[in-house]
Amino acid sequence: MDTSPLYQPGLTVALALALGMAAQVLAQHLRLPGIVLLLGAGVLFGPDGLGVIFPGALGPALNVLTGLAVAVILFEGGMNLKFGRMKTSQRSIRQLIVLGGAITTIGGALAAHAILGWSWETSALFGTLVMVTGPTVINPLLKRLKVKHSVATVLSAEGLLLDAIGAVVATVALEAALNPAHGSPLLWAWDVVARLGFGALTGGLAALVLINLFRLPHLIPEGIQNVFTLSVVLALFQGSNAIMPESGIAAVTMAGIIVGNLSTRGLRNLIEFKEELTVLLIGMLFVLLAADVRLEQVMGLGLPGLWVVLALLFLVRPVAVLAGTWSSRLNWKERVFVGWIGPRGIVAAAVASFFSASLTEKGLPGGHELRALVFLVIAVSVVLAGLTGGLAAGVLGLRRPSQLGWVMLGAHELARAVAVLFRQAGQEMVLIDSNAQHCQAAQEENHRIIYGNGLESTTLLRAAIDSRRGALALTANDEVNYLFTQKVREETREISLYSALKTNTVSLTVKMLRQAGADALFAGTTDVETWNLRFIRGQVFTQVWKRTGDSPTGGQAGGLIKAYPGTGLLIVALKRNEDLRPIGDSLQFKPGDEITCFVLESESNAVQQFLQQAGWSLLPEHPA
Repeated sequence: MDTSPLYQPGLTVALALALGMAAQVLAQHLRLPGIVLLLGAGVLFGPDGLGVIFPGALGPALNVLTGLAVAVILFEGGMNLKFGRMKTSQRSIRQLIVLGGAITTIGGALAAHAILGWSWETSALFGTLVMVTGPTVINPLLKRLKVKHSVATVLSAEGLLLDAIGAVVATVALEAALNPAHGSPLLWAWDVVARLGFGALTGGLAALVLINLFRLPHLIPEGIQNVFTLSVVLALFQGSNAIMPESGIAAVTMAGIIVGNLSTRGLRNLIEFKEELTVLLIGMLFVLLAADVRLEQVMGLGLPGLWVVLALLFLVRPVAVLAGTWSSRLNWKERVFVGWIGPRGIVAAAVASFFSASLTEKGLPGGHELRALVFLVIAVSVVLAGLTGGLAAGVLGLRRPSQLGWVMLGAHELARAVAVLFRQAGQEMVLIDSNAQHCQAAQEENHRIIYGNGLESTTLLRAAIDSRRGALALTANDEVNYLFTQKVREETREISLYSALKTNTVSLTVKMLRQAGADALFAGTTDVETWNLRFIRGQVFTQVWKRTGDSPTGGQAGGLIKAYPGTGLLIVALKRNEDLRPIGDSLQFKPGDEITCFVLESESNAVQQFLQQAGWSLLPEHPA
């Protein structure tokens, strides 16, 4: 046992959590893949480095902790895998998992046997371990790169589903290697199918029970819904494993997929919580598992070990992807990118550590070398994908445009008038509405319109919501507007949100909108139905005003609209530095700003007098 005063289980876990988060924060500032710095932190602060973190102090608890963390991570990954996206790429996903996974397993085993001279048993174990491409690495990478949905869906689904399948295949392969006389290939194949089937069935049933529990009003009290779901996931993982070993990964993956696609409003609140928890757990696991590998074992592999890794990445992976995407909808550029991106992640590391311990316990050779080679694969593949993925996506033209236009819920008269302003400024505005008449009118006016429910993920996917500058909720229903902003926030975090609000009441206030990450559209309360009627009657015209004075009343958008005594002024958009954007109540005006207003004809004089006193000047090309 190590005599260092830092050799304590509790301290090891705490320091791994802290270092994991610190590494990811630093990675954000340096614009580097977080996994790269996490692996470096594990090595630097581990026993072979500064001697701060000692995974050995955890003993058997390291495997338990790793298993529980993996359960949460894969459940989170499953929640992000949408049926609508997978449907269009199902052929590629299916072939990559079945055919590509088999080729990777065989290719990895052949490379280890031919280059390192390992026995066929050990080489086969290595092949099963590297068949996976971990979502813990791929999903953060895809979020950063923002590649086309067709490619991102294939890579994400491959990583998530292969993690579940690969872990079971590898475990059965280990059992076969340890007890070769107690089975046959047919029996082992049935064992794989049985464990995956049991896990999928258990996870599906648990997900349906969880969803129905949340549909019962007030059964799960607000405030403990997230931790309740988390406890169910952990119990599902361990319970499934207890009944049928290594079926827990398949169970939590299936549960996550079903919950993510059929979730109720209550379960939607889980999304932000589980994303933050996943970031925390990924950081801790990579630091602990990287620190648990001895550098001398990795260095002992020498150049042959590196040649195995390079063969796996640049020979086996492209062949597997070429075969797995044959006759699919992916074009050659997309297939090249999928073949280039194949990083291994947490599940490969966790199972490799379990293999090493099992082989050592049985007195069989090769356990430490096997784990060392898997970690070398993880390190090289992660660094390669992280540092070159953006360049590859750019060269192949697979990045989605970012900060491109706006999405607006509503295609009525007021919404279409707002859309005209942004279209005239050269910015795309995508309208979403479930009213056929509104959609037809928008189409006749040459607006880009999507007929559908804006609260559904598939509709937002059609609007390319994650590539937009922001989203505007402009219906006459305050609750629908609020739900729309929350749904958009679930789909993408980096977006500006604005919501129309009819009345600032107890049920929904401007303050509540801000707490939810949205601003009150038009800088205050708006009666959408009244303004629609005014547009229909032709009672509204547009004015553009410029900020020239320093009156306190006209300096803050929310304060300006509150100070106006009438109901015929709507401050719609701000133009600053030749850029047009919506106006929220928290906006602070600057000298030189221009605002576009909708003005009720009967209040024209009152509006002009008010804005002039507030330090604004009417531009001459827009007379009253």
